[in-house]
Amino acid sequence: MYNFDLHVHSIYSKDSTLKPERIIKISKKKGLSGIAITDHNTITGAIKIKSLESDDFMVILGSEITTDKGDVIGLFLNENIKPRRFIDVIDAINDQGGISILPHPYKNKLADPVELIKNVDMVEVMNARISKKLNDKASILSKKFGKSIVAGSDAHTSFEVGRVQSILTDIKTFSGSEDVKKYLLNGNVNIWGNESPFHIRMLSTGIGKYNKAGITGLVKAGLHKVLLR
Repeated sequence: MYNFDLHVHSIYSKDSTLKPERIIKISKKKGLSGIAITDHNTITGAIKIKSLESDDFMVILGSEITTDKGDVIGLFLNENIKPRRFIDVIDAINDQGGISILPHPYKNKLADPVELIKNVDMVEVMNARISKKLNDKASILSKKFGKSIVAGSDAHTSFEVGRVQSILTDIKTFSGSEDVKKYLLNGNVNIWGNESPFHIRMLSTGIGKYNKAGITGLVKAGLHKVLLR
């Protein structure tokens, strides 16, 4: 079995606390076969973390990109994609031979997901940082339009990594990223896991806001360090 967390943020996202080495350590401890690093509007962190991958653990270069219609995830990228119009971001992902994903379709979208889904390759139907109700809506959406599915923790803190996973089915081995890409696009994916408890989601969101604002009160109190070890 090969299982991936396809939505992880590192410290190269301003709202994440996860350092590269920590991500690798936690991911392996949780038995993951690999992860996708999807920092906001940059692949810098993904490149750094990919340098730490090993024969038994894959790091996929990705990014969660801001558009005028909401966020889009690109996987298997090799260059940064700047925030811009939704359709232009999709074209840029395609130009790099990447996979486009509509993440958390019903969370703070600036457009009806029905208007967007036809342009993407896959839909994120389970995200550990949003409610089961919204994840269920995303699952219904993917089935209606016949889109392949993925899951990702949307981890910004250590206790979120691997909370939900995309499990590649009917695969005995793979030789590299092209095999993984093929299995994802062909829909050979099962979803495992469940949403984080509400208080964990709120705590993670709150820590992200503190980081973005540059507030150090939690650090001074010692709570930040304890929670994120």
